[in-house]
Amino acid sequence: MKIRTRLTVTFFCIVIVVLSVICLSIYFLSESYREEDFYRRLKNRAINTAKVLTEVKEVNADLLKRMERNNPASLPNQHITIYNDSSRELYNSDGFQKIKVDTDFLNRIRSEQEIRFEEENLQALGFVWNDATGRFTIIAAATDIYGLDALQNLRNILIITVCVSIIIVSMLGWFFAGRALEPISRIVSKVGDITEKSLNERLDEGNGMDELSRLSQTFNQMLTRIQNAFESQKAFIANASHEIKTPITAMSAEVEVSLLQRREYEYYVKVLNSIRARLKDMNKLSTQLLTLAQTSADQPRENFSTFRIDDVLWEVKEEIHISAPDYTIDIDLSLRVNPDFLVIAGDVQLMKVAIYNLMENGCKYSFNNTVTILVDSDDMKFATLRFMNTGKGVDADQLDKIFEPFFRGRTGRDVRGAGIGLSLVSRIVNLHGGSIVVHSTADVSTEFIVKIPSIHFDQF
Repeated sequence: MKIRTRLTVTFFCIVIVVLSVICLSIYFLSESYREEDFYRRLKNRAINTAKVLTEVKEVNADLLKRMERNNPASLPNQHITIYNDSSRELYNSDGFQKIKVDTDFLNRIRSEQEIRFEEENLQALGFVWNDATGRFTIIAAATDIYGLDALQNLRNILIITVCVSIIIVSMLGWFFAGRALEPISRIVSKVGDITEKSLNERLDEGNGMDELSRLSQTFNQMLTRIQNAFESQKAFIANASHEIKTPITAMSAEVEVSLLQRREYEYYVKVLNSIRARLKDMNKLSTQLLTLAQTSADQPRENFSTFRIDDVLWEVKEEIHISAPDYTIDIDLSLRVNPDFLVIAGDVQLMKVAIYNLMENGCKYSFNNTVTILVDSDDMKFATLRFMNTGKGVDADQLDKIFEPFFRGRTGRDVRGAGIGLSLVSRIVNLHGGSIVVHSTADVSTEFIVKIPSIHFDQF
């Protein structure tokens, strides 16, 4: 069922239920009032008749019958019977018994003081009336023709009102549901027109106050994120393709040149060494790309465990010394550091990759191939690592781009690399709930500050 139909049906049901409750309340309250008013008038007519009979000595039962017969105030089919305390009939307005009455029934009236009942098409009332001359039991009956006709007319009016309301409410419900859903229809139509080639288009946010405006705002924000991700993906693919294509093209050219003519042994060794170096660069690039994809996986925390960050530093230092013996890595522990606060929760292999990149970059971009690492526990909340070196540094206008994939600063373009390392470090640190900032002065020094939450602090 469509939303418009569902809204119309809901609106229809609510209105009809409310209208039906109101009409039924009007009808039954009117019926109750008619009944009470009729019995009040019937009782008053009976009491007036009894007063005339008992208080006016000149009026006997026969004279009273003739008076009541021609009385315009009498009720339709009115019948009044009066009994004394001995159950003897003193007055009967019709001369014959319309209502069956016996001694037990009269005693019941005297016991309950007042009884209402129906006899055929008559509504009857039996009650006890006292005056100065004694106690009397009166039974009065009549037909409320006018009250019942008015009640029937009211019922017909209410039924017609409900039937007409059903038609009107259905039409109004369908109309207003369409009006209410019109902005949503425009949103759906606009969204349907947005493709990967038109991600720059945005929805109309209206007045910015109602729920539909907030829906449009949220969707526009999502489109912005998708557009940024799509553009980043395109740039990433283009840069990755370029970085992979460049060494392949160079190796292919070297092989083609070598095959043009017979060469000396030393030349082939030189070419093979060059190809091997480029293959190592490609292997390193592919590894970094796979790691970068791993940090964007849907369940990146499934391999998390607890470990000491300083142990990882020493292990990575040994690995770098094996591949680059001329690199100098100094690890200093702050005097105020608490070893318990160096325990973190994370993926050991990813953290090794991040630290390896920071150590290697610190040595590679320094004047003397040296990086100094200061280990501290910041306010016993974070394990803090400071990677410091003296070198070319990063220009101030490029500091905000240094963690973007494939970005390489002007001062580091003469050093071999693909520009993935620092973006990979940033993702790994963020994955562990930490932060990384850089402070650099061109041609002076560079410092990377990494903060990882301590597992000891998280436990408290």
